[in-house]
Amino acid sequence: MADLEFSNFIHNIIDKDLAEGRNNGEVYTRFPPEPNGYLHIGHAKSICLNFSTARKYNGKCNLRFDDTNPVKEDTEYVESIEEDVKWLGFSWDELRFASEYFDTMYECAVKLIKAGKAYVCDLSADEIREYRGTLTQPGKESPYRNRSVEENLDLFERMKNGEFPDGAKILRAKIDMSSPNINMRDPAIYRIAHANHHKTGDKWCVYPMYDFAHPLEDAIEGITHSICTLEFEDHRPLYDWVIRETGWENPPRQIEFARLNLTHTLMSKRYLKALVDNGDVTGWDDPRMPTIAGIRRRGYTPAAVRDFCERIGVAKANSTVDFELLEHCVREDLKDRTVSKMVVLDPIKVTVKNYPEGQTEYVEVENSKKPEDGSRTVPFSRNLYVDRSDFMENPMKGYFRLFPGNEVRFKGAYFLTCEEVIKDENGNAVELICTYDPETKCGGAFSGRKVKGTIHWVDADSAIPVTVNAYESLMTEDENGNQVLNPNSLTVFHGFAEPSLAELPEDERCQFFRHGYYIKDSKASKPDEAVYTRIVDLKSSWKPKK
Repeated sequence: MADLEFSNFIHNIIDKDLAEGRNNGEVYTRFPPEPNGYLHIGHAKSICLNFSTARKYNGKCNLRFDDTNPVKEDTEYVESIEEDVKWLGFSWDELRFASEYFDTMYECAVKLIKAGKAYVCDLSADEIREYRGTLTQPGKESPYRNRSVEENLDLFERMKNGEFPDGAKILRAKIDMSSPNINMRDPAIYRIAHANHHKTGDKWCVYPMYDFAHPLEDAIEGITHSICTLEFEDHRPLYDWVIRETGWENPPRQIEFARLNLTHTLMSKRYLKALVDNGDVTGWDDPRMPTIAGIRRRGYTPAAVRDFCERIGVAKANSTVDFELLEHCVREDLKDRTVSKMVVLDPIKVTVKNYPEGQTEYVEVENSKKPEDGSRTVPFSRNLYVDRSDFMENPMKGYFRLFPGNEVRFKGAYFLTCEEVIKDENGNAVELICTYDPETKCGGAFSGRKVKGTIHWVDADSAIPVTVNAYESLMTEDENGNQVLNPNSLTVFHGFAEPSLAELPEDERCQFFRHGYYIKDSKASKPDEAVYTRIVDLKSSWKPKK
């Protein structure tokens, strides 16, 4: 299984720690999502990194839910995240929740108050921002900063007992209002939230802030290396301060890496949730969504995602990766393990006028480009369908498919010549009248003639109707370079497929000959209507760097 077990700067740090005897030679990581939405492809990089790092060093990795904000969290998200991690091919050593440590976190906050390192503040959120200062100007102290230990203990307990409304008071760490790092200017560590928690119910009405809870969770679990994205680098001094001032030994080492940014892709749970809530997509698992649930439904494979995460590597500087690389990884994974089927997406009828009426024969078509995959038989009769894109009444130079007077090879069957074009009242071609040469059946004796074009087809008398959803990027750029919804992110085709397509297992991916790779969308399909999703087309514009 491809994974991130190759060396990177994080592993170099771990190697140094092990050489120096830190943490008794143990490596313990964790993947700590907040259950406030579905995970996206960016989280897949973190999942692969944390779990593969633990595996490389024969260590452990926990799946821990940072459920410290009851207003935004839900059991639905917990269950989806567990499924995502398993789908990617990983298993956790322990399943933990931050809410399991609420009692310990509260005790740590009380400990800080008793040590004169925390105080209850009555400033509003706007006032706190005003008092905090700027990057060039120090902040000023809250008028409540010098409350006595006894008063702070009393107020904090009353906060816990529900005596104050949301926003009336917060607990702040007492650090340094003149620190050049704004995160150290008396940050909030507890706030009031009268909300039902998905695990603890109404037991608590005060909840720890992320910057206070996260280091304590790592310390409680004995995490040795807390791997997080680059935006938390400025928070590392606060992370270390919390662990040190609350008295934990053998503190975890926080290491930051660059998060994943993809072209034409939203990488924010907040924006993705807005798309779902506004009805711009059909749900979190819409195949256009960059969520792990979405790409799973789209037909991407775990192996392809892991390969993608390995190829992009682990860096210290932010950059943007071309989405084409992810699609390239999907093609690489599918190309040697999918069978081919003939499917006509935009059908135009073909009548073979010199083929006997009422007769059906079966011709051999290879299952893939690999001889060991063998072949299958498909029906051929007088009535066929071809893709409209394979016909041009007035062909351009170099066009070798169907046009009046031209002969082409129908894959696996015969040479056919277009003799006549039947049009509707609007002048659109609706039927092609063709003749076939019975001496040109594949596998038989050929007359020595050659044709330059080969097209696929299906037998109209036995074909099964299919609906095909062809997806493009959900986002595109407007004339000002801003990301906007792509109005062409979904194209729906109503076509026909050879009968053997119905025999494939529902979760088996296949190639639609000359079109791309597809999978049946079980969620969208109905008993009388099979719906297929285009995973990725056949051609890639991505090129490896030389």
